[in-house]
Amino acid sequence: MAVVINGSGTVTGLAVGGLPDGTVDEGTLASSAVTEAKLATDSVTAAKIPASLENTFVSGRKNLIINGDMRLAQRGTSHTTEGYGSLDRYYFALSGGTATMSQQTLSTSDRNSLGFENYLRVAASAGNNNLGIYQHIEGINCRHLINKKATLSFYAKGTNPNGGSFLIKPLWYNTSSGGGDEDTAQSLTITSSWVKYSMTFDIPIPANTTINNTAYLAMMILQPASDTSTNAWELNVTGLQLEAGSTATDFEHRSYGEELALCQRYYYAMQAPFGAYYSAYGTRWFTEYSTYPVVMRANPSVSYKSGSVRYSYYQYGWVSDNLSALATKLGDQRGISLCITATGSYSPSNHAMYTAESNSYVANIDAEL
Repeated sequence: MAVVINGSGTVTGLAVGGLPDGTVDEGTLASSAVTEAKLATDSVTAAKIPASLENTFVSGRKNLIINGDMRLAQRGTSHTTEGYGSLDRYYFALSGGTATMSQQTLSTSDRNSLGFENYLRVAASAGNNNLGIYQHIEGINCRHLINKKATLSFYAKGTNPNGGSFLIKPLWYNTSSGGGDEDTAQSLTITSSWVKYSMTFDIPIPANTTINNTAYLAMMILQPASDTSTNAWELNVTGLQLEAGSTATDFEHRSYGEELALCQRYYYAMQAPFGAYYSAYGTRWFTEYSTYPVVMRANPSVSYKSGSVRYSYYQYGWVSDNLSALATKLGDQRGISLCITATGSYSPSNHAMYTAESNSYVANIDAEL
């Protein structure tokens, strides 16, 4: 059948199915030639959209990693022991050996090219076979990934562990019942320059884990189990993102306030409040109820961190003192009543109420997984 285009641009002689598949491609269409007005209603269906394109469509929040741009470090900027100790939401795996996890600032040129201010560094001077970083993602936040694909993407640079690359894997776990359901670990070989990496995992069905408020999906970047050398290595990472689907999309930049609130659900570095200060013949303490800025993930543990207090009575000026002990009263996920004991050279000789204040951090409010 002949295809005829007359002077007015009308096409005749074309039957349905007359053009072979692929005849009209991007190269044969003028810019903006296909507009919404030219498409018949419901002519573009989900079945006609490739999966690779559909995965780039974003609906709501997509990044399951909290503090993926490494901006927040409520506990401090570095630590050298197993567990949580510096960058929010990152667990430092260190069951032996010597290493430091720290928050670092990107150079001006790297900030401009990567779009981030900070990065996380793990610097190891003596290795073991379990050194790296974890993020424990609440199971209730990633239930939609079960038996589906999820993609992890990030920027990294550094020096690979002796004898192999880093290992990356997701692992289901429950603090009350254990776990162990995981996808096969994938390897990561890094260079001395910042490079963006991405890898897709099949998130397994957690056969040995019940998804409740004690269950989590651990996203791990580890040295290989075979590496037990004492050779130094270094891992630098930023822009960490875990999302549904098999395509890595652009990093989701949340506001500082949003990211801080997400972190405070798990840990809050609480300052001692202004309150009433009491003295009973040399024993000095103050108590005050404080509401957390966000509802914690669970009833938190509370421990003394650091700080000092100053207080006054009508017959004295301000007197400085140290804080030595902390007791918890009436604590729940929303707030806590603290009773803090002070020690120092000043010893009032009578029972009285004082005015007290403190501007120092004094308590770790911890509800981490």
